[in-house]
Amino acid sequence: QPASAALMRSAAHRASAEMNESGSLDGTGVPLARVQASDGNSSLELSSQLPVFAINPWDVVLCISGTIIACENAIVVAIIFYTPTLRTPMFVLIGSLATADLLAGVGLILNFVVQYVIQSETISLITVGFLVASFAASVSSLLAITVDRYLSLYNALTYYSEKTVLCIHMMLIVTWGVSLCLGLLPVLGWNCLDDYSSCSIVRPLTKSNVTLLSASFFLVFIIMLHLYIKICKLFCRHAHQIALQQHFLTASHYVATKKGVSTLAIIIGTFGASWLPFAIYCVVGDLDYPSVYTYATLLPATYNSMINPIIYAYRNQEIQRAMWVLFCGCFQSKVSFRSRSPSDV
Repeated sequence: QPASAALMRSAAHRASAEMNESGSLDGTGVPLARVQASDGNSSLELSSQLPVFAINPWDVVLCISGTIIACENAIVVAIIFYTPTLRTPMFVLIGSLATADLLAGVGLILNFVVQYVIQSETISLITVGFLVASFAASVSSLLAITVDRYLSLYNALTYYSEKTVLCIHMMLIVTWGVSLCLGLLPVLGWNCLDDYSSCSIVRPLTKSNVTLLSASFFLVFIIMLHLYIKICKLFCRHAHQIALQQHFLTASHYVATKKGVSTLAIIIGTFGASWLPFAIYCVVGDLDYPSVYTYATLLPATYNSMINPIIYAYRNQEIQRAMWVLFCGCFQSKVSFRSRSPSDV
């Protein structure tokens, strides 16, 4: 009887093995099939279809935003590059802003590709550094444009001198130099790949890294706000002086002053509304918080790069004229354009 029981157990074991070979479930519940190799040995292969790879819809929105940003700013860069008359300091700074936003849009696209196609930590780290440098250059270029507008009002008589050109070039060097250094920090080792507990809401950036970036943004925002308040005062003073020279105040002067002040408010308000939520959340947020908070604050920040060409480029009549020439091949003289100075807002 013990011998017969052993034979029965052996037969049951062989039956179970045959079921596994024919495509039963393994310990994880995945159907398996046994494939005969050329050397006579057998190996396991998944017989079921691979599971559908889930894509975060927020990442899709960021990728689409990056595509729109890249297209918008590529047009501005092409117009400024191929138009010889757009070589003044103002347009050079606008070109710097458009280039930074163009790179930011490309970075958002690359981030999506790296995240869902390449999936390499090293390349992902380089992509994050590229995005940090691009957005830092965008914010810094906005500060440089603000400084340029202030100088065009404060030193209107000497604005087009060689000293101003030298100052603009120095601002560009500092802008891109600082931005490049900020982008290289995570690539050179300031990241949380080896210490997950030090990660911020934007992996693989550390908490101290995003705190530095947020502090830099707050500093830039305060400087821009201060300069725009001074620009507003200078603009109102100049409008009042022009009105006094004409010996009377007309309704058009009040309309122009109100329009200029409202435009300045829109510029600084758009910049603050775009970046402040993300900058604040970088300081107060934690890695354990739901990722939807990060996406919800990061997305408006990317929209700033989408709005910048509309505010600083497409509203400018010189660029509008260049667009007519570039896309239509001719300029219709019936459409009147007025040359704008950097102080125009």
